[in-house]
Amino acid sequence: MNLVNVSGPPSSGKTSVILKTIESIKSRGLSVGVVKFDCLYTDDDLLYEKAGIPVKKGLSGSLCPDHYFASNIEEVVNWGISEKLDLLITESAGLCNRCSPYIKGIKAVCVIDNLSGINTPKKIGPMLKTADIIVITKGDIVSQAEREVFASRVNSVNPQAIIIFVNGLTGQGAYELSTLIYDENLNIDTVRGKQLKFPMPSALCSYCLGETRIGSEYQMGNVRKIQIGDNND
Repeated sequence: MNLVNVSGPPSSGKTSVILKTIESIKSRGLSVGVVKFDCLYTDDDLLYEKAGIPVKKGLSGSLCPDHYFASNIEEVVNWGISEKLDLLITESAGLCNRCSPYIKGIKAVCVIDNLSGINTPKKIGPMLKTADIIVITKGDIVSQAEREVFASRVNSVNPQAIIIFVNGLTGQGAYELSTLIYDENLNIDTVRGKQLKFPMPSALCSYCLGETRIGSEYQMGNVRKIQIGDNND
């Protein structure tokens, strides 16, 4: 089975892009499934079900969705293999832009919105910088010059990635993307023992453990303080 990890900022058009891309992949006689990771709520699984796509969803609740992803991806892959899928796509929202939901040796796709601002690529961490393919959406709403400037900013952050424009409404560019994400030479049986491309965000502080009071006396563990003037307190 092929495994592809798709991530990107919220509302960047990930689900629409995946649906259009799967249409092209299924036309080649391949079976595709999706696992949707999110925090508190999602109804994207209903869209996949409506399209006849095998789907599972996982809600991380109070946990970081990418820590949740890393803790559950082995079980997710086992499910995909049990369903006899040719391709399994995982979808995860990069809520803090510091996320790193990619695995070494597994194709990584980052979906980013052309309307998010020209400085947005610099604000996104490993989710964009370690992606193999970067999909830019909503390019039909801006001018050609704006598309080129935005793509240039993306390229400056991750010059190794393939950059492609996809329209999630019309499906333009989805066929080209489908030819990039599926590779029969990248089939896997398990992800056990594989490594993340980049360490997850690190935090184990009193607030992680349920503390709600504000003040230095209530803070312990991995705490970083802002530097204001010469006073580091």
